[in-house]
Amino acid sequence: MFDRIDLHLIRVLHTVLTERSVSRAALRLGMHQPAVSASLKRLRELAGDPLLVRSGASMVPTVAALRMIEPAANILRSAEVMFSDARSFDPATANHGFSIAASDYLDPMFLPQLVTQIKAQAPHCTIEIHPLSANADYRNHLAQGEIDVVIGNWPKPPEDLHLGRLFGDEVVCLVARHHPAVRRGWDVDAWLAAEHIAPTPTHPGARGFIDDHLADQGLTRNITARCPHFGLIPAMVAGSLLVLTTGRQYCDRFTATLPVQIRPCPVSFPRMMYYQLWHERTHASNAGRWLREQVKTVAASLRRPEAEVAAA
Repeated sequence: MFDRIDLHLIRVLHTVLTERSVSRAALRLGMHQPAVSASLKRLRELAGDPLLVRSGASMVPTVAALRMIEPAANILRSAEVMFSDARSFDPATANHGFSIAASDYLDPMFLPQLVTQIKAQAPHCTIEIHPLSANADYRNHLAQGEIDVVIGNWPKPPEDLHLGRLFGDEVVCLVARHHPAVRRGWDVDAWLAAEHIAPTPTHPGARGFIDDHLADQGLTRNITARCPHFGLIPAMVAGSLLVLTTGRQYCDRFTATLPVQIRPCPVSFPRMMYYQLWHERTHASNAGRWLREQVKTVAASLRRPEAEVAAA
């Protein structure tokens, strides 16, 4: 039976079972849906099991299929190492898939420029961008090879992963031009009492960088609005009296396009430090090293001169 199973069939198996949809698997694999359906039929015959069955409006893997997901992933990872990293990585000709998890608190120009640079130098490589939230198990995703690099800001980055510093940023406030603080300024009490907007917590009780630091000092700000989409917050600030407190580099991108201004924060914050993290399993990978160099290069090109931090 084993001589009837090739690597392509294993990839279809893993993708169908993780996507739990033939149509989504076809999109991810770049195949026509009938071809994926034909491969699934072969897999069902080989396994003697339906593998994917309907449950209401969705599809779910069978018990036998669930046991196949991790072995299939291991086979694909081994094949990638054998046939990709066994030779030098040439971005111009490589057909490799990169997977990046990134915080949306980053400079809004960062991910667009990173994708542009990767596609310009490695036109045949695919790129998947994943959101990074506080409850995302990025350590496990890195260890399993589902993500190559995680990019974000942590007061204390995890010690069990490789780390590359990208830049540090000053914490400032973004307000509308008509906000009273523009004319009168503010002290700590006035800033705390102002109406603040913050990201929606990823889970009950979760706090971000700003509120964690305030809590350490016994302070609480007046959050009257929350939004899960960080990129939309500056426009909300522009038409209201809301205050956004975050890194200067992020805020700088909106001062020329929206009626907003940057004001100093009266509370002293440490610099927001941004890093890229990766697992030992990809540390020596030629493709992984190339990807991390692109991340580092783009971060350096966008970095404010006064915010420079030596990159590792």
